[in-house]
Amino acid sequence: MIEFRNVSKSFWTGEQRKVILDRVSFRVELGRSLGILAPNGTGKSTLINMMAGIEKPDEGEIVRTCNVSFPMGFNGGVAASVSAKENARYIARLYGLDPDYIEAFCRWVCDLKEYFDQPLSTYSTGMKSRFTFALMLALEYDIYLIDEGMPTSVDAEFNKKAGDILRERLQTSTMVIVSHQPATLEKFAKEAAVLLNGQLYMFDTLEEAKQLYDYETQG
Repeated sequence: MIEFRNVSKSFWTGEQRKVILDRVSFRVELGRSLGILAPNGTGKSTLINMMAGIEKPDEGEIVRTCNVSFPMGFNGGVAASVSAKENARYIARLYGLDPDYIEAFCRWVCDLKEYFDQPLSTYSTGMKSRFTFALMLALEYDIYLIDEGMPTSVDAEFNKKAGDILRERLQTSTMVIVSHQPATLEKFAKEAAVLLNGQLYMFDTLEEAKQLYDYETQG
């Protein structure tokens, strides 16, 4: 479970204060994947980073009672100066897992060929995304966090392979995905919420969430 208790978060842009959350409370239960619709610029990445513990709230409390992933595409946990192989083996040891297995899994999923043994600093944005997504899938979590705003410029074959693995994982785990496109959420989540004006509006179905979202963004 991830629970937000009266959480507030805002940033000073230099001209005004941008409110992401204003005393918001909600809960993500295990086994109930959640899709969050949010227009661009409303704080999708900030919200998902707060769920992961990468960013802290200004006020309130965030409680995690299970194993939560880092956001897909987040590069903060890998070192650019070393190879994907070395990163994979280091992360495996950090989590107490078999380095040979984690390396082999990542090598197969991201399919970077000889670049897997080269420093991440030589990678394109898409190649880094492939590796960090593969690494996230290699480490099994109770809740997976997916930020649509993370780099996703990867090829169709990789997307299919990674998507198939993710769908298989969702049979025994939970996902939180944020996006500005309802079609993205339909693949993975049935319950949904809408992030608007510092508030998170929770709904039992994606269709209900889409009605509010379409009204606010297209009306």
